[in-house]
Amino acid sequence: MGNQQSGINYQFSETAVPRATAQSPKQFLHLQYLCALMSFSKTVAFHTLGCKLNYAETSTLSRMLEKEGFAKKSFEEAADVYVINTCSVTDNADKECRQLVRRIQRRSPESLVVVTGCYAQLKPKEIAEIDGVDLVLGAAEKFNIADHLKELAKGDSTKISSCDIEDVEEFNSSYSVNDRTRTFLKVQDGCDYSCSFCTIPMARGKSRSDSIANVVRNANELGTNGVKEIVLTGVNLGDFGLNGMTDEKTGKRKEHFFDLVQQLDEVAGIERFRISSIEPNLLTNDIIDFVAGSKKFMPHFHIPLQSGNNRILGQMRRRYRRELYMERVEKIKSVMPHCCIGVDVIVGFPGESDADFKDTFDFLHAMDVSYLHVFTYSERDDTAALNIKPVVPMQVRHSRNKSLRNLSYMKMQYFTSLHSGTTRPVLFESVSKNNMMEGYTDNYIRITTPYRDDMVNTIVPWKI
Repeated sequence: MGNQQSGINYQFSETAVPRATAQSPKQFLHLQYLCALMSFSKTVAFHTLGCKLNYAETSTLSRMLEKEGFAKKSFEEAADVYVINTCSVTDNADKECRQLVRRIQRRSPESLVVVTGCYAQLKPKEIAEIDGVDLVLGAAEKFNIADHLKELAKGDSTKISSCDIEDVEEFNSSYSVNDRTRTFLKVQDGCDYSCSFCTIPMARGKSRSDSIANVVRNANELGTNGVKEIVLTGVNLGDFGLNGMTDEKTGKRKEHFFDLVQQLDEVAGIERFRISSIEPNLLTNDIIDFVAGSKKFMPHFHIPLQSGNNRILGQMRRRYRRELYMERVEKIKSVMPHCCIGVDVIVGFPGESDADFKDTFDFLHAMDVSYLHVFTYSERDDTAALNIKPVVPMQVRHSRNKSLRNLSYMKMQYFTSLHSGTTRPVLFESVSKNNMMEGYTDNYIRITTPYRDDMVNTIVPWKI
């Protein structure tokens, strides 16, 4: 069709991009402006630092902005808006955030830069001082990002939208959806514990949870979209239900994590569930026995330990001692000998002597666990651990980290060898690396094989 305006003859193709002939230089410039205006599309790119919970939330933020008309770009591409979802568990996460902002400034200085996540909640003014940051969103405003972007312009002074963490009470459901066959589903947020090394309660607020009904609804929706495996995530997952509905007569909460696990086991569309991480004092025998008999919950637990020395556990303000941890591992192995058990450990905590570290090393070496996630202690502002002496030298921390990573490698090699020659179900993912594909057995042994399109998002019996 055609249109006459300002002496320009417009003709529109099926894609609504105008073609025209200009009769003067002024008309030509006007035409260029209109073409640019009609072809303009807001773009956004995301980068996530930290835990699975952050990945779930970033995916949700991405979907929210896509509904607002934004086109998603790779973080390495030019975009109108860059969103960095931060972690603040270690100094490295803080440094990486600053490095990312500088990289954006070099590549795309006119783009808007938004920083959110734990680092943004803990140190909003520090982030606002980074050259190139336009908006800092705290925990309460993260999911209002679309509204904030409507009022944001490059060149304005950096806007901080934060709040007292005590005021953060709302739970925002989130899940990751990308080209992987495993999806991280957030069911709990915040933490009421007061571990002396941790800033998470200050960054994410009080413990709060989704309802079981909504979690089941999300799981059903994900199953309908072809997802095969859901990983349940949260800050303190076993504390699920703390702010749930309470019984009018007893005043006690009606919903618990064990209730959630039981109901999810009935979801028809999902073939696999995993529990991402659960505190040993909240991992009950009921949960362990249920997983042992379930066809959908995988024989895989990740249980934070942090230290194998009781004195250090006390200094960390952990809510258990190593004897309880050992009991949990022994219970799991008694009903699921094939179960994979992962462990979080912190090395170099203030006051950790060589003897204390050896205590941890020997404890882990003797236990029937499968792999370790090893963290080097990092001083965090406003934590009680800063007052504990003596400080462990950094080179000693790194040496201890290396020792436990070597132990982890040997543990996983041994665990895998125990299953050599056996056949276990493997869910293969769509990611192709050098024409190879990866998948995980039910008990979390990683399998790598030449890429085959017909095996993507498929559970295959596999001889290890």
